[in-house]
Amino acid sequence: MGSDDERILRRFSEAYAGLRAGIGTVIIGQDRVLDELLTALFAGGHCLLVGVPGLAKTLMVSTVASCLGLRFSRIQFTPDLMPSDIMGTEVLEEDKAAGRRVFRFITGPVFANIVLADEINRTPPKTQAALLQAMQEYGVTVGGQTHALERPFFVLATQNPIELEGTYPLPEAQLDRFMFNIKVDYPSEEEELRIVDTTTSTQVSMPPRTIGAAEIVEIQSLVRAVPVSERVLSYAVRLVRASRDRGADGIGRFLSWGAGPRAGQYLVLGAKTRAVMLGRTTPDIEDVRAVALPVLRHRLVTNFRAEAEGIGADDLTRRLLDTVAP
Repeated sequence: MGSDDERILRRFSEAYAGLRAGIGTVIIGQDRVLDELLTALFAGGHCLLVGVPGLAKTLMVSTVASCLGLRFSRIQFTPDLMPSDIMGTEVLEEDKAAGRRVFRFITGPVFANIVLADEINRTPPKTQAALLQAMQEYGVTVGGQTHALERPFFVLATQNPIELEGTYPLPEAQLDRFMFNIKVDYPSEEEELRIVDTTTSTQVSMPPRTIGAAEIVEIQSLVRAVPVSERVLSYAVRLVRASRDRGADGIGRFLSWGAGPRAGQYLVLGAKTRAVMLGRTTPDIEDVRAVALPVLRHRLVTNFRAEAEGIGADDLTRRLLDTVAP
């Protein structure tokens, strides 16, 4: 890392503390969720937020966007939503100067820095795929012309785990596009008391702005340049490969499908980002372990044996962490 990178690292360490404090003026609790969400943002990945209604998922995302000074867009996914409702469309207009009609592209809500795809599993696969193309390629193609999306570009999709009627579950290949699957749980009793108190009063908290779009792009580039030891790389790869082990002692017998190479990439990228967030210049194995659950929980597809024994993806990830030696 050069002197400029070290300067960015110091600036980010200072700004991150202010960012968490600013978010805390609006969002009560959910520390783990916020840490994982910001890790994915600074790593340049995308997130899937899974939780029941009423846990402030939308407020959390909009607060993060406000603190970072980023353009925020919310898309409510419904069964009749079309790809053009997300990407934008071309309209035919009269060009008086040229004396002819021309097509003009009108951007859709995907042209923002932070896009909240609310209840993504409520829209058909064709519309889901349109958003996932933008996530992968950072651009949209309409009428044969590609329109680039402004960086940083961060998609957060939500799913309701208890209401499945009339939904279109994301296929495994599309789930794999998300860096993290973040489980949003209920708050503690003390946190819930504070939430009810603050949200039923006249007090309105406005989060302060901390760092902006240009600095986020710098940090994302810095994360890629963070060196990682062979030992940490090896551990991440062995963790992923162990999910495909169908031996007597492996967890593969509980899985229809184990994690692929993209899981290893995100384990290392998440570990690098976590190290930078904590003010360190290189990640260690504990950083890999810290991001293992959100990286792997949507990449381990359990089979009937696991369901019969009441074993979920999180249980199997914890077994991996217990059995794979550092």
